[in-house]
Amino acid sequence: MQKVLIVTYYWPPAGGPGVQRWLYFASYMREFGVEPVIYTPENAHYPLEDPSLEVHVPAGIKVYQQKIWEPYQLAERLSASRTKRISSGIINRDNPGRMERLMLWVRGNLFIPDARKYWVKPSVRYLRGILNQEGIDSVITTGPPHSIHLIGQGLKEQMDVRWIADFRDPWTTIGYHKALLLSRWAQKKHRILEKSVLNSADALITTSSLTRDEFSGLTTRPIHVITNGFSGPQGDSKQPEGAFRLSHIGSLLSGRNPKALWKALRSLSEKDKDFERDLQIDLIGPVSGEVLAALRDENLEEHLHLTDYIPHEKAIEEQQNTQVLLLIEIDSPETRGIIPGKFFEYLSAARPILAIGPREWEVASLIDQCKCGKAFEYGDQQEMERVLSDWYQRYKKGALTITAKGVDGFHRRALTERLVKEVLWV
Repeated sequence: MQKVLIVTYYWPPAGGPGVQRWLYFASYMREFGVEPVIYTPENAHYPLEDPSLEVHVPAGIKVYQQKIWEPYQLAERLSASRTKRISSGIINRDNPGRMERLMLWVRGNLFIPDARKYWVKPSVRYLRGILNQEGIDSVITTGPPHSIHLIGQGLKEQMDVRWIADFRDPWTTIGYHKALLLSRWAQKKHRILEKSVLNSADALITTSSLTRDEFSGLTTRPIHVITNGFSGPQGDSKQPEGAFRLSHIGSLLSGRNPKALWKALRSLSEKDKDFERDLQIDLIGPVSGEVLAALRDENLEEHLHLTDYIPHEKAIEEQQNTQVLLLIEIDSPETRGIIPGKFFEYLSAARPILAIGPREWEVASLIDQCKCGKAFEYGDQQEMERVLSDWYQRYKKGALTITAKGVDGFHRRALTERLVKEVLWV
């Protein structure tokens, strides 16, 4: 059986979407003749933990670990709460305080490509022995953090290995780069490292077509699009009981504040007392202060239910037991190619998806292709009102259902088969 080394920062007990992609790929690889071997930090600084994901780790899989030193450990001495927010991606983009600006500048300009850079050289030294010991000649690195790709690059330079770089998100065009207060020198350094990685890997994987197109302008290396996906059984599409729940599951970070949606909900509540009575807004996961302030401004607090991070299995249940699933992306040209991992779990839940994001967002095309909801741009308040009103009328009749198309192709088993046959077996 062919062996492949997967180098990933995120591995159980890490929580959130970053861990799930390669955890589930690893769980299906043996079915297609590949034995995964994992390399991950021993003492990583995870902003979220979800021990429930450990049940999906394949039995008997080898997991090699080495300690990592991260500057976040020092930053917590200055402000533990700010450090946790920044490492989670919750950044006050409109009016960061003096301490937060300092921490963002330090993060962006002194730790390039990211705060895990100090793990690269020790890992390359350590993994040379592991590759020889295990007889492995294929290495996959997955980022962000993009410093993980530098481990693959170092191994490629020193050993006869085939290296595949998986980009769960873009590098220099990712939305939060603008919030890091990068100097011109830091921006240039990021671009140099990005181009070096793209041109030294044997093959590249992206999670969206737009990211593939972006990278194709920087390299001639083969680029494969393998999206994220879902695992487990699909929902039955039957309308659940209870209130007219609009649920967002996951982090609702700064910059993802759909004010037009909140205004549409207030307007519908003022026009229709039944709608006002039945409306419930569930935000499950970390929520930025700007989002909460916007909800207060629209007098929607009494409809708001806040829940901290919940285990992945519980999140799946919540997705299937809501009326409408909210999917929000930052309104920026740089995010057009971002397809959040939870989109595919939303798709499998068989509930209508209300998505809000940038113009020409790739998710909008997928929603149209799969017939699973409706996508809007940030300013489409009137159209949001019209669609929500229609969905509410169907809800009152017990007929708020969808029949999505092409869902099976996004199951993680099907995606793993593509990964093995299209990328690994070449």
